[in-house]
Amino acid sequence: MVQTIQVKKEEIKHSPTLNTVLMVEEILKEANEVITIAELKRRLPKKVMHQTLLQILDYLQLSGKIIIGTKGILWIYTERKELETLMNKGTEL
Repeated sequence: MVQTIQVKKEEIKHSPTLNTVLMVEEILKEANEVITIAELKRRLPKKVMHQTLLQILDYLQLSGKIIIGTKGILWIYTERKELETLMNKGTEL
């Protein structure tokens, strides 16, 4: 079951910076497993407000980079160079 985290626009008092979004992306990429929000917060090098983190996760889910399930968050996005390597190793149909 996939959950969507929705943050109401009028409740947001702080928008995440690009550096914060990239920091969260990097932690999720390196995890290579399902990770909970609590574990994500522990692994982040800087503290991020909970509401800001939810906003980042909502963006990452909508952009197709993560899946949020009942057990946590999983990075699913594959970069283009990784796809090319996989395609070159595959069998042509």
